[in-house]
Amino acid sequence: MKTQQHISSSLRKTKISFYIFTLLAFIFFIILLLGQDFTFLFRQQQQQQLSQPLSPQQQLLQQEGGQEETPPTIPFAETMSELECDLFSGKWVWDESTRPIYEEWECPYIQPQLTCQKHGRPDRDYQFLRWQPHGCSLQSFNATFMLEKLRGKKMMFVGDSLNRGQYVSMICLLHRVIPEHAKSMETFDSLTVFRAEEYNATIEFYWAPFLLESNSDNAIIHRVTERIVRKGSINKHGRYWEGADILVFNTYLWWITGMKMNILRGSFDEERKDIVEMETEDAYRMAMKSMVKWVQRNVDLQKSRVFFTSMSPSHGNSVEWEGGPNGNCYNQTTPIEDPAYWGTSSRRSIMKVIGEVFSKSAVPITFLNITQLSEYRKDAHTSIYKKQWSPLTPEQLANPVSYADCVHWCLPGLQDTWNELLYTKLFRP
Repeated sequence: MKTQQHISSSLRKTKISFYIFTLLAFIFFIILLLGQDFTFLFRQQQQQQLSQPLSPQQQLLQQEGGQEETPPTIPFAETMSELECDLFSGKWVWDESTRPIYEEWECPYIQPQLTCQKHGRPDRDYQFLRWQPHGCSLQSFNATFMLEKLRGKKMMFVGDSLNRGQYVSMICLLHRVIPEHAKSMETFDSLTVFRAEEYNATIEFYWAPFLLESNSDNAIIHRVTERIVRKGSINKHGRYWEGADILVFNTYLWWITGMKMNILRGSFDEERKDIVEMETEDAYRMAMKSMVKWVQRNVDLQKSRVFFTSMSPSHGNSVEWEGGPNGNCYNQTTPIEDPAYWGTSSRRSIMKVIGEVFSKSAVPITFLNITQLSEYRKDAHTSIYKKQWSPLTPEQLANPVSYADCVHWCLPGLQDTWNELLYTKLFRP
């Protein structure tokens, strides 16, 4: 009898265990199924957040608890990645297989101020260095693909001579795949227009070294001793930028005239001009805010992309990289290898201003941080190997350091990398 009770008890326990196991398995299956759905939804939401900065409309909806029916897309973007390495952190590597991307002699659009080989530079090592980000690679520049994406569109670079160098680099990268009869370049005062006829596309450059109106706005005669910038005047130039599908801004070099800037309140046409001095950082902040406001008011961010190229460093003092006194970029043929090298403190303060303004911006402006990677390239400047604006004196000729240009860059060279970064960010934000 005890044996039968023991058997019955065992059977009941077995049945209960089976039911419990079945129930737990069912619950686990449901959790797994829902978990996959939630993971998918989370990843989908994360992809959308990573791929597109919030527009002002999205921010307003978010504050009010509303939802958009169709999430916005990034113009021109081809691929999205949840995790992307920092393209601007890396090192320069020697590469004879892919560098230079083009030859100096085959691009007729390079200004004589940037044709270093033509003007006697004895080495070419600066042409064979490729930027290698840590943990990933830049996309290879495909000129045909780029032109297809520019079909029927306008790309515009706005800024100073350094931005013009990047513009010319872009033309050199593209023009080889365009037949001779189907391309042209013309200059109209501050505006230079390259046309790719078969693509109905233009790549343009607009001279505006301060972005705001200034007494240095003449594209040819702009070497004034006392620079003056007019407050709140970005629309003076901005009307020429309207309708661009891709905008690439820069402004930095012309602000570095000392501790203060001359700011005009009023008009240049007034006989008695109201000019006040402003700290350089504050004046620069004023210009950056004006640029952001102009973009917000005049650019359709559902169709267009806006970029800002950070400051281009100079190498006018060899003491900065422990190269000894009384030297500069002249006769420099190798890059700086110290990964912690970071130029002068003035660049840090300007970068801080850019960071402050962009962090508070409600519009998505893609920041091309070319500063640090360019800091290493003391070897890539035009130095003395360029067309000189005026005849050199015997004293200058006896001391090449005295007239070396340590601001601008040889082409082909460093600025081709800037455009590779632009290309990568344009199609893979």
